[in-house]
Amino acid sequence: MTAHRRSDSAYRHKAVRPSDPRISIVVPTLNEARNLEVVLPELPHAHPGVHEIIVVDGGSVDDTVETARRILPEARILTQARRGKGNAMATGFAEVTGDIVVMFDADGSADPAEIPSFVKALTDGADFAKGSRFCVGGGSADITLIRGTGNKFLNTVMNKSFGTAFSDLCYGYNAFWADMLHVLDLPEHTGSGPADGAMLWGDGFEIETVIACRFAASQGLIAEVPSVERERIFGDSNLHAVSDGFRVLRTVRTEWQRARDGLAVLARSAETRVNPTADNVVRIAS
Repeated sequence: MTAHRRSDSAYRHKAVRPSDPRISIVVPTLNEARNLEVVLPELPHAHPGVHEIIVVDGGSVDDTVETARRILPEARILTQARRGKGNAMATGFAEVTGDIVVMFDADGSADPAEIPSFVKALTDGADFAKGSRFCVGGGSADITLIRGTGNKFLNTVMNKSFGTAFSDLCYGYNAFWADMLHVLDLPEHTGSGPADGAMLWGDGFEIETVIACRFAASQGLIAEVPSVERERIFGDSNLHAVSDGFRVLRTVRTEWQRARDGLAVLARSAETRVNPTADNVVRIAS
């Protein structure tokens, strides 16, 4: 494990955080009925602390919602107001009642058996557990050359901007303490989108980068957890490598400026100099 400087803020909730946390799993879906047949039955048994499973649907035209209700009657089914993974996640986050939030894709690429590793990273002291396919113990059966190259470039931009040490910025299997939701400060998720059908900023795949940037800017403790990405079971990915890659790049630049602006306000109010970066990533070996 490679340790980096820890901020005092990383432990500000530790005294009140439970050692046996209730886990809320948020699953965004869009036309994933066939995959849910396989994925959902595994989730309640993934960890003894699973408290609730929240399925957020983005307007599926197959029987995704009906499948979720049939396969896992105890799951909470929500319908997002706008389109996009970011809006789906924000919709789910707003409804969690557990202590830990796990972000879990519905396509079969995430392994439920890894949830205990994410939970352990958090109960060991991290605020945010970031899945990584590229640290020791991680891997992928699904990443393409274009996606892998783009991810390396975006990692570099992110790490230079925020002073972090991420090895896999563009990976959506993550978990965090629910008491850190205020750090995310996500856009209001219930309103309708633009009349022209354009996607609002933060509603797309950039949500994962927004979350990583905001945890980095918060100077909380981030733990990278090895994860092996499996192949999608059925259907085609909703990810578009090039266009979504540019959205991620724009996100890093926008979030870096946001963090700078916020720290500048703090610096002026405290009449002190504030360092805008946080070398606060801990890498956990498998």
